[in-house]
Amino acid sequence: MSDEPYNTITILGPTASGKTALAARVAAAAGGEIISADSRQLYRGMDIGTGKDLDEYVIDGRRVPCHLVDIAEAGYRYNLFEYQRDFRVAWEDCRRRGVLPVLCGGSGMYIEAILQGYRLTPVPANPALRAALSSKTLPELAAILASYRPLHNTTDTCTVARATRAIEIAEHYRAHPAGDEDFPRVRSLVVGIALDRERRRDRVTRRLHDRLQAGMIEETRALLSRGVKPEDLIYYGLEYKYTTLHLTGTLSRDEMVERLNTAIHRFAKRQMTWFRKMERQGINIRWLDGDMSLDDNLSRVLEWYSRGDHET
Repeated sequence: MSDEPYNTITILGPTASGKTALAARVAAAAGGEIISADSRQLYRGMDIGTGKDLDEYVIDGRRVPCHLVDIAEAGYRYNLFEYQRDFRVAWEDCRRRGVLPVLCGGSGMYIEAILQGYRLTPVPANPALRAALSSKTLPELAAILASYRPLHNTTDTCTVARATRAIEIAEHYRAHPAGDEDFPRVRSLVVGIALDRERRRDRVTRRLHDRLQAGMIEETRALLSRGVKPEDLIYYGLEYKYTTLHLTGTLSRDEMVERLNTAIHRFAKRQMTWFRKMERQGINIRWLDGDMSLDDNLSRVLEWYSRGDHET
């Protein structure tokens, strides 16, 4: 681990852990700006279902700037290469202005790509490969993908479209190794927010019902009425998958709520599994108790950052 000073703070955690509220306070206190690491908050019009919680960015009457939110149209299939490219633009802009970048989110793949400095290349569509895979079932596609790499990210195999695209990307990388362009050195204090299993489940369920009351189903209906295809919303998974299945008549409202609640719990568990994998790969994550007060956790983060302490 390098002893050079931190040039970034990363706040990560599973869904409903309170990472946005903490990151906003860290950025406000340290003169920073947030760079989102959420794979769905980047879509315009997908607000309630993704939990953008924009009010949490207002601290003492001042809105903390946030990058990489609302940068793509709903229906578009944004990818990891684009995220790393767009992160670099936002990060270098912050550094050039003397502003501390605060990376915040729960998308482990995005965060890992930044902290590990993966060298990625854009992956074009491969019509011939897609045609060859078109008759395959989802289990068959999962088996093919597993032949390329371990299936750490199970969302790659939750739909036929995702699995096909994941194979397309894996095949491209096998045939075209990543380029030599250096990624900037992100020396980050990495802070995770943890909750015990029962507390996390309670928060997830409570937040789901809050979002339903706030109009999550109506938001999905509005996206469909704008012309976003049902299969594209289903592709995004979780809230948009199940509300779309409800609105298109596949699930009753009660079935939708029950299955979505279960899916979010499983997703939060997968997020923690990904973060633990990052630790095994050498990323030092300092864990905070999500039940502690925001003020206490803010003080600890600022202390770690000011010390520049890289000890494990």
